[in-house]
Amino acid sequence: MKPAWIDALYAEKFFVGCSYHETAKKNERNVCCLDCCISLCPHCVPSHRFHRLLQIRRYVYHDVVRLEDLQKLIDCSNVQAYTINSAKVVFIKKRPQNRQFKGAGNYCTSCDRSLQEPFIHCSLGCKVDFVMKRYRDLTPFLMPCHTLTLGPDYIIPQDLLTDDDMAAYETPRSTVVDGDESMSWSSASSDNNNARAAAAYAATTTHVVRKKRTGFCFCAKSANSYKQVSEDPDDISTCISRRKGIPQRAPLC
Repeated sequence: MKPAWIDALYAEKFFVGCSYHETAKKNERNVCCLDCCISLCPHCVPSHRFHRLLQIRRYVYHDVVRLEDLQKLIDCSNVQAYTINSAKVVFIKKRPQNRQFKGAGNYCTSCDRSLQEPFIHCSLGCKVDFVMKRYRDLTPFLMPCHTLTLGPDYIIPQDLLTDDDMAAYETPRSTVVDGDESMSWSSASSDNNNARAAAAYAATTTHVVRKKRTGFCFCAKSANSYKQVSEDPDDISTCISRRKGIPQRAPLC
């Protein structure tokens, strides 16, 4: 009538230290294994890599899950979602709110929390309770989900991954620098690019004179036609070309 992983989302404590990895860094439990019905930290994830894993997030001191992930497990219609970092999330547990009176608008069926139209549930827990009280069976609202993996933004300690795990959680090569060899290759490539840029700059002998707050002045187009720039402000002003669109500040009073 009700899957065990829903009870695990209610009962398990998240964002607390993992008892199995007390001395490890980043040992907060922020993943729920839906097959084992336990909370996991990043160090526990590799041993559950073939299970259905649901990442738990934190918003306003409450546990939330991404709507995109939760919709793969259960029908989330009529549950109000909130936007965090351009992603919609849903609260897991109830958030009771005491009200002396109700005005116009929608309210949660369990918590009496004010909601936007057309939503009638403020969390996953509120919808589950509503369905169980009215229909006494949650099966029609469950989705067939055999695989559920963590998103690409979830970080797993690299030293705990085997070769097979590294292939599964492979990081794009363009974003990784390995050792001195890659650094030296990058440095040599940078030097070659700088040499080409210097040669191209030398070939084009355009001389640029920069004057503070006056833009750029192109006084010659080649080495043969190069002319010495006079220090006379009148001569310099003739070759100054101000950039368009720069606002002029008013003098301070």
